[in-house]
Amino acid sequence: MIKKFGLTFGGLEQKILNLVLIFMLAIVGAFTAVSIYQVNRLNNIVSDASSQQHGAIQKVSGDTMHQVIAGSMTKTNALQAYIADDMFLDIKTDVSTLQSLATGLFEHMDSFEAAPYALPDKTKDGQLSAQVLFEDGVDYTKSEYLGVAAHMSDTMIAMCERSEYLQNCFIGLADGTLICVDDIASSKYDEDGNIPAFNVRERPWYTGAVQAGELTFSGIEADTYTDKIGIECSAPVYKDGELIAVVGADLFLNSMEEYVNASAEEGGFIAVISNEGKAIFAPEGNGVFDVELSGDAKDLRESDSAELAGFIKKALTEKTGLSEVDVNGRTYYMSGSPMGTVGWAVVSFVEKGITEQPTQLMMSEYDRISEEATGKYDDGADHSKNMIFILIAVLLILGTVGGLTVAGRIVKPITRMTKRMEELSGTDLAFEMEDTYRTGDEVEMLAEGLAELSAKTLRYIKQITNITAEKERIGAELELATKIQADMLPNIFPAFPERPEFDIYASMTPAKEVGGDFYDFFLIDDDHLGIVMADVSGKGVPAALFMMMSKILVSNYAMMGGSPARVLEQVNTQICKNNEEEMFVTVWFGVLEISTGKIKAANAGHEYPLIRKPGGQFELFKDKHGFVIGGMEGMKYKEYEFTIEKGGTLFLYTDGVAEATNARNELFGTDRMLEALNTDAAAAPKTLLTNMKRAVDDFVGDAPQFDDLTMLGVKLI
Repeated sequence: MIKKFGLTFGGLEQKILNLVLIFMLAIVGAFTAVSIYQVNRLNNIVSDASSQQHGAIQKVSGDTMHQVIAGSMTKTNALQAYIADDMFLDIKTDVSTLQSLATGLFEHMDSFEAAPYALPDKTKDGQLSAQVLFEDGVDYTKSEYLGVAAHMSDTMIAMCERSEYLQNCFIGLADGTLICVDDIASSKYDEDGNIPAFNVRERPWYTGAVQAGELTFSGIEADTYTDKIGIECSAPVYKDGELIAVVGADLFLNSMEEYVNASAEEGGFIAVISNEGKAIFAPEGNGVFDVELSGDAKDLRESDSAELAGFIKKALTEKTGLSEVDVNGRTYYMSGSPMGTVGWAVVSFVEKGITEQPTQLMMSEYDRISEEATGKYDDGADHSKNMIFILIAVLLILGTVGGLTVAGRIVKPITRMTKRMEELSGTDLAFEMEDTYRTGDEVEMLAEGLAELSAKTLRYIKQITNITAEKERIGAELELATKIQADMLPNIFPAFPERPEFDIYASMTPAKEVGGDFYDFFLIDDDHLGIVMADVSGKGVPAALFMMMSKILVSNYAMMGGSPARVLEQVNTQICKNNEEEMFVTVWFGVLEISTGKIKAANAGHEYPLIRKPGGQFELFKDKHGFVIGGMEGMKYKEYEFTIEKGGTLFLYTDGVAEATNARNELFGTDRMLEALNTDAAAAPKTLLTNMKRAVDDFVGDAPQFDDLTMLGVKLI
């Protein structure tokens, strides 16, 4: 044994030293291996957690955005088309009314004197007035028809005053004269104070109506006197097969053009497509197609893009839903809805890439935060390793204990972090700081980064969710439609407080937001009361629109003094002319002679009326039924009479009363209806209707209402 430096080499001290050295090397090796294993495991956990969260965020964000766009865009587009088409339908209804009025006037022109008419009066600028214009070489004072047409002046002025869209209307006669109603009389004069000739029979609205032989819409044109962009609706008027005149009205579209231009946003816009497949209105520089004059515009149904051409064809005939279409190297979300009245369509465009930007920005921010957190963690881990090795060299035991403590401190919060990341799903996406993560090192920094990213993700999803509130606006639109329909029906009772000879009451409860049933009553003169009860086929908005048209036609023809059968025949003829949707309406129409109680009535496929004689009970009156209105042209209706004595009552209803169904699929039926009325048969009409409604509700219970519930009662006093 040799002693050097106070140590005995080859002896016990050396062996102890060797043992310590071997133990130290074993400890260092074991700790190094454990450290390497823990670091690799930690890196794998962080990488897997990051990938899982990355995929989950991208999927949830993308799916949510697509659902929001699909629901909001298609419903908004359909509502825009519905509102625009309603404007054309109003004009179409007004022109149809003018056509019917003119036809009646010319058919009976020999029974009344000519009405006065006048040239444009400059002093009447700003107020609606009827003005006479004429072609070059035509002496308007010798016109055979001008005095007849002048009877329509007040009606046309009233029509323009009440209409939200109608700003002028006119009747052009076959002899080259015209009566127009507007508020710009001075524009009819030139600089010399003369009235230039107006080529009535060469105007597109005149030639178009004559060529079509029915109501028609012109193309887009500039107004002769205002240069406003508009479309003209016109219809021919015949007498004994000979063309007498053409009635029509202008619909200016400047507001539509401004609305479409204002719709342009980054990556999205609205366009209006004509029935010829041409873009009538679209923002400039929209990126999908050029906006050109109507004569130069391309038919988009023949576009080089087969997808765009197919989409436009479909949008002109039906609602498209949400479609993806590639145009000019870009992908767009598109939704289209037709306007049935003029055959146009409203199309909404949103570039798909724009909708994906929020997700891409969020993922980019996530990657940045994750990369920063990982970098900070790696730097801290390297520093920790150096410190651990120094501590091991200085103090083996303390270094070993410290290393194990640090390893345990690192693994525990990361394991908890991984478990929480695996639990994230559905609406539970909140990653929050816990005491377990507050280690004071890179692990805490990583947890703070994940918590910050989670908070941003939740805020973003909340913002997307708020977009769905747009659906509530559509509900408000339907509520407004319900109010408008209710206001169309007589709803103020007592209806005729100055007439004590009779009492009348009616009600209508629609099955949907808006319904197809309607009732009406009106004084034709001091001794005759018109009474209407009707039921339109179908439900919802289409039936409500058809209902309003039918109601107007029945009341208009009734006020012209025709018999009930004649009124139904005229209404049937008018509806069949423009009934492309093949809808129909059942109508019971009667005229009560108040002084005698005598009723003349005609029934177009409607329910039997119920009649109660004084002191008696209600009984079913099986009258003569005709075919439904709108079902077939040229129908004739039979008229019949019956009398209601003083104290007697007439009860009318739609099939929604007798066919009300309970949860066992049983019908309320006629017997229960009679039983409900006869519980208090002598009651006032309002009480009768209240009793009937209560009986139906008690019978139906919780079962849904499938049909409109409409009733009317009138009692002679």
